[in-house]
Amino acid sequence: MTEEERLVVIRFGRDWDEQCMRMDELLYRVADRVKNFAVIYVCDIDEVPDFNKMYELYDPCTVMFFFRNKHMMCDFGTGNNNKLNWVLEDKQELIDIIETIYKGAKKGRGLVISPKDYSTKYRY
Repeated sequence: MTEEERLVVIRFGRDWDEQCMRMDELLYRVADRVKNFAVIYVCDIDEVPDFNKMYELYDPCTVMFFFRNKHMMCDFGTGNNNKLNWVLEDKQELIDIIETIYKGAKKGRGLVISPKDYSTKYRY
């Protein structure tokens, strides 16, 4: 609530979930690189269930972005612009996403376009 200049990145999920553990590891590895323009938090959806309905947190692991207490949306090409609900493997990809959202937020945009299109990631 008091973070005025940095992007707030929140990982919603369960601490014991495998996907969350992998995402937490990635977030931990990028935290030092993005500390000047982003701050990262984790929230266990079982311990703090208040946001589950509000943000439709049904996935095992969800990452959401906020700037000046306003939800930031990012178009990943998946149809869901509200959140990142899969595990990224590359830390540079995550840094690029956080940086892109931060730059858009500083310009007053509520929706930014992801640097990479993820629409083909889950091709069956």
